[in-house]
Amino acid sequence: MPDLILFRPKAELDAAGNLQGFIDSCRNDLTIFGVDLPFDENSWDVTGWVELKGRGGNRHRLLFGNLATAVANNKSPEPMGEPFLSFAKGYCRYMHGYRPTKATAFRLAALRVLEAALVEMAGEANPILTDASVLNRAAQLVADKYLDAAAYRIGGQLEMLATFMSEHKLTAVPVNWHSHIKRPGDTARVGKEFDEHRKKKMPSQAALDALPQVYRMATEPVDVIVSSVAAILCASPDRISEVLTLSIDCEVWQKDRHTGKDVYGLRWWPAKGADPMVKWIIPSMVGVVQEAIRKIRKVTDEARKVAKWYEDHPGELYLEKDIEHFRDQERLSLHELADVIGLADRGSAKAWCKSFKVKVTMERGGGMVRFGDVQNTVTSMLPKGFPILNQTNGLKYSEALFVIRSNELHQHQGTYKCVLETVSINQINDGLGSRVEHGCASTFSRFGFTEPDGRPIKVTTHQFRHYLNTLAQSGGMSQLDIAKWSGRKDIRQNAAYDHVTPGQMVQKIRDAIGDDGTVFGPIAELSKKTLIPRDEFARLVVPTAHTTDFGYCIHDYTMSPCQLHRDCIHCSDLICVKGDEEKERRLRQQLEEARDLLRRAEEASKDGYYGSDRWLEHHSSTVERLSQLCSIIEDTKVPTGSVIQLASPKAPASRIAENKKLRNIRGSLPDLEFPDVPF
Repeated sequence: MPDLILFRPKAELDAAGNLQGFIDSCRNDLTIFGVDLPFDENSWDVTGWVELKGRGGNRHRLLFGNLATAVANNKSPEPMGEPFLSFAKGYCRYMHGYRPTKATAFRLAALRVLEAALVEMAGEANPILTDASVLNRAAQLVADKYLDAAAYRIGGQLEMLATFMSEHKLTAVPVNWHSHIKRPGDTARVGKEFDEHRKKKMPSQAALDALPQVYRMATEPVDVIVSSVAAILCASPDRISEVLTLSIDCEVWQKDRHTGKDVYGLRWWPAKGADPMVKWIIPSMVGVVQEAIRKIRKVTDEARKVAKWYEDHPGELYLEKDIEHFRDQERLSLHELADVIGLADRGSAKAWCKSFKVKVTMERGGGMVRFGDVQNTVTSMLPKGFPILNQTNGLKYSEALFVIRSNELHQHQGTYKCVLETVSINQINDGLGSRVEHGCASTFSRFGFTEPDGRPIKVTTHQFRHYLNTLAQSGGMSQLDIAKWSGRKDIRQNAAYDHVTPGQMVQKIRDAIGDDGTVFGPIAELSKKTLIPRDEFARLVVPTAHTTDFGYCIHDYTMSPCQLHRDCIHCSDLICVKGDEEKERRLRQQLEEARDLLRRAEEASKDGYYGSDRWLEHHSSTVERLSQLCSIIEDTKVPTGSVIQLASPKAPASRIAENKKLRNIRGSLPDLEFPDVPF
């Protein structure tokens, strides 16, 4: 555990003095990212400090390049200007101790845009010159150069940075700044914007059609792994990092306590804070997932064997049985070395020695290497942290489902027999087409599958999660169950994965008409009084629908405007669907508020306030209807997904008397036109 040192600015020093003190403290006193961190270099390897699941053996680096070269993805970005560069390094090191984050890219992006704004506005990259105008310019750069979702998160990091600088007296003038970059909206339900958003988040139909065929035809290890992972992702809404950290014994069979039938699931360790769980697989996908697990085991069995050997023989080189006798030799020929590593020939063995700086001596029989040198080199190539793969749950490489030998999924390089790695997210993404436009073949392209217009098929692993969540939403699954199924701690996160179209929402309500088990209220009686086909009648009764705070409104606005604006609970066009946790929460909250208003109206009526009797009647009716609706929703006999409609409210006595009075007035004044007042 590194030492955490709190930086305390000195009141007697100006901003420049505090800035230098902060940089010196971060350079010399902190041990975050290691005591031997090369502070003055512009690239830091922080792989062991920032744990990114599913990244395989990829290194994680912090590159302190400026905004222009970083956005251009230059391999050697131009560094930020001093003294901002040293401040940025100190800030990253200091904040990772107190506010660690896996999303280091957003923290670095905030520093880059601030440095660019300082150079543009103040003429130099000096943090103490930061003020509100510089921060506003930095926020504008964020909005201009990044997509909405990324811009929002970078804006939050920029606000955190501004607060830190102000609190630690690192600016010449006090700064109290808040980011104006708003969270991107994801609630659009109609129009081109929603269609584009849905298309981006969901796998294409061509991809969904091709995947089953690829899954059946795959024989090469890379295609077997990619298609099997896709099969698992199609069976339950998982994050790819969760899939890639499954254990070899992840499968679970249990008896359902209600039906007595055997149910099948997979043990998971959710990636974002939810408790460890078993995700049960729907019956129609059980066979597919079982076969996928078998296929993956077959490809990865040898790697687990190697991992177990290294676990039991630390510091020793793994050798296959037929070459175990090499262990007794002091020297190996290049041909023998090729057999040990798994290389094609002596030339490849010589190139391997050059790459890893293994000394080759030329003797009469050719090149020779010391067995001890090879052993030390290969054992040093084991993954960092070996034998533990996942520090969170203690999963070992020898127990992991997705462990492979190095290059085992590579199309053009030989497999290293004695070196391990894990299947990485990038390997799965490449197999699903993420880099097909850059010449990297995908599983789809290898089997000749494309989009209808000839474009290459591209799928992201997260699109399957959006796809299954949308299917669950359209099928009426409760929000709580969707959150649990997806491994979320907060049901409010479901909204970002809900891409049900307006047509699907309307069809859901139409399909409920005539089903006594899933529809309640006046709408349930309509189909009993008609002789036309059910689907045709449903289209007449429910021509359209739009979402409201409590459910859906089926009022046809082409016929008339809303007569009860903002008073949905008194409208018979309000349709509620049981299982929507957020809308049910709003209903209960509204009921509590209505009860409080009713109590106040009763007190006002007792005190004789003018007009209080009308408020009393209104709030009484509101409480009654909300109570009825909540009681139906909380009734365990009403299944989740049921469509509920309350009967039309009864007109209060005061409204009836008032309408009669208006008709009497209209009768005595025939020359005036009065609109009809409905009861």
